[in-house]
Amino acid sequence: MRVSALARFSLAGAAATALGGLVSVAAAQPAHAAVTITVAKSGGQYSSVQAAVNAVPNNSSTAYIISIGAGTYSETVNVPASKLHLTLLGATGHAADVVIQASNYAGETNPATGSAYGTLGSATVTVKANNFTAEYITFANNFNKNNHPGVSGTQAVALAMQGDRQVYKYDKFWGHQDTLLSWSNTPSTDIRQYVYGSTVDGDVDFIFGNGTLVIDRSTINVENDGIYSSGALTAPATYTSQAYGILITGCTVASSLAANTVYLGRAWVPYSGAVPQAVIRNTVLPAAILGSGSWTGISGATWTAGRYYEYANSGPGAKVNSSRPQLSSSAATNYTAAKYLAGGDGWNPVV
Repeated sequence: MRVSALARFSLAGAAATALGGLVSVAAAQPAHAAVTITVAKSGGQYSSVQAAVNAVPNNSSTAYIISIGAGTYSETVNVPASKLHLTLLGATGHAADVVIQASNYAGETNPATGSAYGTLGSATVTVKANNFTAEYITFANNFNKNNHPGVSGTQAVALAMQGDRQVYKYDKFWGHQDTLLSWSNTPSTDIRQYVYGSTVDGDVDFIFGNGTLVIDRSTINVENDGIYSSGALTAPATYTSQAYGILITGCTVASSLAANTVYLGRAWVPYSGAVPQAVIRNTVLPAAILGSGSWTGISGATWTAGRYYEYANSGPGAKVNSSRPQLSSSAATNYTAAKYLAGGDGWNPVV
């Protein structure tokens, strides 16, 4: 289960830095052909992903591609807001071949600061840059509560997305609790991320945050990992002025957990003004999804105060009843990937 909102987001060190300085989404696009930097276990320009990121010029008008060779890179990676127009590309075209992994968790002491990492600080990879792309990469947080039964603060993020106009295609996101996070440090400032053709694994609230996040035509696995006998797909914390939060569309959800044990989402209200928003549509749902009462809350929050809908789902876990609000066909036209991501600049990365 989650710790309190304050404990959960007691951000340590660099993780506490605000998003200030993010470039406007209307910033000029790269004016020159992309420059490629190589990372490899041997034979590349760099042997670590972070070293390659550091080598990219700050605030460059030129796009950079960091091509990462096959291998497991055991490191945490931070992509600052100044690394514009950057792509991380798995060189083999298979996410399983290129793995960036670490195993930090929220309650663990960060040796650099002497304080707990906090949920955001636990991330294996943190991307604060706008106009960022990642393809064919596995982002993994390997912390496993089964191996540390006495610890608390077990949230362990694989990827923290903190920039606008980010695209993730053909990737894999692997973890247990809190795998994939979309988080704006200023909740009234929207940030948008698009995930396509990817795999997201986790057990509790593992797709979560206050940004606008679209998971499109991907596979979502609710792990039966012996840690919990139940689970939850999402934990939106959308700010009241933001029209959109989390959208899962055209996906397949899978789980070997028992029938009627997995929530579609848990309302998360970590700050004043949060009115969580989530839609799950045109998605195959397994029997593990709760047939009724499939939306709930965290730490006293109630889901009925939020904005939750389904539309045209299928599979044994797809039910229609009073506790599972449905969009009408006409309303559903306003809850598409393109609508979620358009913002004020008409951004449309949808495949």
